[in-house]
Amino acid sequence: MRITAINLHPVKSGAIRPVSAAPLDPGGLRGDRRWMVVDGDGEAVTARTLPELFRVVADTPVTDPAVTADLRLGADGHPPLDVTAPTGPPLRVTMFRRHRMTATLAAPDAHEWIRSVVGRADLRLVWCHDPSLRRLDPALASAHDHAAFPDSYPVTLATEASLARLNEWIGGDTPLPMSRFRPNIVVDGDEPFAEDSWSRVRLGPVECRVVRSVDRCVMTTIDPTTLAKGPDPLRTLARHRRRDGKTWFARHLIPDGSGTVRVGDEVAVLPRTS
Repeated sequence: MRITAINLHPVKSGAIRPVSAAPLDPGGLRGDRRWMVVDGDGEAVTARTLPELFRVVADTPVTDPAVTADLRLGADGHPPLDVTAPTGPPLRVTMFRRHRMTATLAAPDAHEWIRSVVGRADLRLVWCHDPSLRRLDPALASAHDHAAFPDSYPVTLATEASLARLNEWIGGDTPLPMSRFRPNIVVDGDEPFAEDSWSRVRLGPVECRVVRSVDRCVMTTIDPTTLAKGPDPLRTLARHRRRDGKTWFARHLIPDGSGTVRVGDEVAVLPRTS
């Protein structure tokens, strides 16, 4: 198998930024979901409830070497804004009302820019100044495992073979794109859902633990370009991939090392370790 796509999301729920290569370490792909939009209470706001966030195009020097700022925000009809990683006091923020973490507020002009693009006056932009402060589920992660602002774990991997099978189940003339699932790493492969049984993989030079499957949410039913909503893929996943009251597609990974991963790198399934 080979890596066929690498995707970064500098701002959580913002537009997907494909790259040909990126540094990968135990906290995930460098720059992935280091920024997040929160409401006035410090609760994360995502495209689940505010699909307009898909229109926010965020770049960093990793996603666009021409960017010299820590973050550049862009959206159709709005002037771009360069944002500097803030150095102010930490702010307590939450995700899904249960994950508690700390972040740092961006400058006021970044808040105003986000508000003008998505149309909500209570929003603020925050930066994860230290991903190592966020600990992961101890049932599946080690004490030193950490991440910035992904929902659960540092890396999400999906396979083209599984998406092809899902689209066969859905039918119709327009297959769903992989972007509905927002994986960091896409690989090819021949057997649909073979990844269900993986416990360790090597992505190019970096070995990773495969910790769990990904339960999918309503965000997958929103077209990230038009913002139109429909029943799939959740309707079809519920027929074929439902367990424990949830629907499942793709896998979460925790890297155990560091290195640069590239499109075209070999993906090897490794034996389970005791």
